[in-house]
Amino acid sequence: MIGKLEYFIALARFRHFGRAAEECGVTQPTFSAAIRQLEEQLGVLLVKRGSRFQGLTPEGERVLEWARRIVADARAMKEEMRTARDGLSGHIRIGVIPTALAVVQRLTVPFCERHPDVSFTIRSATSEEILAKLENFELDAGITYLEAEPLGRIQAISLAEERYYLVSARNGPFAGRKSVTWKEAGSLELCLLTRDMQNRRIVDRYLADAGVTVRSALESNSVIALLSHVMTGRWSSIMPGSLLDPFRSGGAFETIALTEPVGRQKLGLVTRVLDPATPLVSALLATARSIGQIGSNDDD
Repeated sequence: MIGKLEYFIALARFRHFGRAAEECGVTQPTFSAAIRQLEEQLGVLLVKRGSRFQGLTPEGERVLEWARRIVADARAMKEEMRTARDGLSGHIRIGVIPTALAVVQRLTVPFCERHPDVSFTIRSATSEEILAKLENFELDAGITYLEAEPLGRIQAISLAEERYYLVSARNGPFAGRKSVTWKEAGSLELCLLTRDMQNRRIVDRYLADAGVTVRSALESNSVIALLSHVMTGRWSSIMPGSLLDPFRSGGAFETIALTEPVGRQKLGLVTRVLDPATPLVSALLATARSIGQIGSNDDD
């Protein structure tokens, strides 16, 4: 039953029998037969029938919620027994919004010092992707903003408070200033993250509150792409301080604090609400609580 439920979760995620079967490492006929057997066992149709995947039935949507719970509990049980036998080991998958990638090591380094048999995969993702992948068990945890938009059914631990800066090439606009207002920053030719990024939506709100119509001459979902354009001297950008920390010492950019208002947003570690949580997630949460705020940028 657990295996069939895992297949069903994969089908709901990929919305395609062939891709879901490939993800599960079985042939499509084997996969389709398992879904039919699950329907027979439960006595309901789970998938709308047609020449291709057309969605889940109402019963299928309800079974999907149960499947996620059951599979999560089964995985947690196996992980707990493995930990009891061999000590904490395994793999943690963390999704991180692009602007927080520079602070992840402040969490993973102390964790690995305490638990050397655990490995990590860190993936860059939007805040919406992180929450969706947590729900679908494609991620174990995420690092995202905590206050700007609804988070849903997750638990969160605050890790950092971000402050925003105008980023320009050396000797660029407002060179030598300690601070500029959001309204002043909005007068420049800006390159910013794409609008599917939560950071961009936050920046847009600050600029709108300052009475500025956002004029983004260039957009990218890559922070590296934005910084490389800033270095040309043609564009400026707006970014959180922790993202800029690795570059400050090299003097590649002019970073000026933004005021009126002083923009601050909380970053945090988020995980699904599971009781009990898996040993790996429990250890990650304990590490986050022990180190407190890992990326504060309060320069006042």
